Amino acid sequence: EELCAELTSAFLCAALGIVPTVRHADYLGSWLAVLRADNRAIFKAASQASKAADFLLAFVRESESGLARAA
Repeated sequence: EELCAELTSAFLCAALGIVPTVRHADYLGSWLAVLRADNRAIFKAASQASKAADFLLAFVRESESGLARAA
């Protein structure tokens, strides 16, 4: 769950153009042992993180389209 959350955060920052204050790369580096033990772990976590980021970004898009209609 933590790996998925960290990846989701990184995906959201990238999609929204936010410069993260935390060091995603450093934190993800601490997961190397897990990733080496299960070569599919990164794909599973990235897939779940992508779905979570898409879910959250849908709210941003919905909000932006609502603002455009109101203007």
